[in-house]
Amino acid sequence: MTEITGKLFTGERALFASEDLALKDVIFADGESPLKESRDILLDGCEFRWKYPLWYCKNVKVGRTAWQDTARAGVWYTDGAEFTSCVIRAPKTFRRCRGILLRDVDLFNAAETLWSCEDVVLERVTARGDYFGMNSRGLKIKDFRLDGNYAFDGARDIEITDSVMLTKDAFWNSENVTVRDSYISGEYFGWNSKNITLINCTVSSLQGMCYIENLVMINCKTPDTTLAFEYSSVDAEISGEIGSVFNPSSGKISAGRIRETTLDEKRIDPSKTLIEEREGKSAE
Repeated sequence: MTEITGKLFTGERALFASEDLALKDVIFADGESPLKESRDILLDGCEFRWKYPLWYCKNVKVGRTAWQDTARAGVWYTDGAEFTSCVIRAPKTFRRCRGILLRDVDLFNAAETLWSCEDVVLERVTARGDYFGMNSRGLKIKDFRLDGNYAFDGARDIEITDSVMLTKDAFWNSENVTVRDSYISGEYFGWNSKNITLINCTVSSLQGMCYIENLVMINCKTPDTTLAFEYSSVDAEISGEIGSVFNPSSGKISAGRIRETTLDEKRIDPSKTLIEEREGKSAE
């Protein structure tokens, strides 16, 4: 494997179509697509300052590397890539990639990031930006921190654990989603989705969990959640209180207390939903 250490590269396609290359303490300054079409690349302690650094690449390992905000659209059409202890300030990173691992990565401008990717693992990742994870599939996420609206629109086959997400309109049009031991805050959670399961989660959402086919909530808390479950088929076990339940289409909703329930016979068949309040019993 060829090694390059402590060098500054400028100009377009500086190391185009490289193979078996180890880069350490290297800076890619002005110039698009410095490593486009490259294979079997190791980067450690490097920095990207311009656009499209890793496009159409395979088998890339990146450690302790930084993307400046001008290094936008950084990783597209790339398969088999690992990113560890990286800081990415640029938007639109990770598009149409497969087999991606992000561990201890900070995405400070994650707008339109991780779109249409497959087989992705995120561990200890922090992201800030709207439209994160759109249309991606096969996501395994643990210890994730997100501040950004419209996350995971159209995404499928997702497992999330031990995470905190502040995100309006999250998981719209999504399918096969399981979230465990996490906190979710944001209006209109999960509309138009299928097979959403929440286990030991806290959800705070205005008009959340509506228009969902097969929503399951196990031992969840819903502080400040109102107008929930409209036109949803739901099996919900809520520890504590729900602000209001509004026209669920079918299923069972069990909670310690429900402050307000609306079952409009002109909109839904109330007999298809069993609603249970466990007033006076322990909500823990």
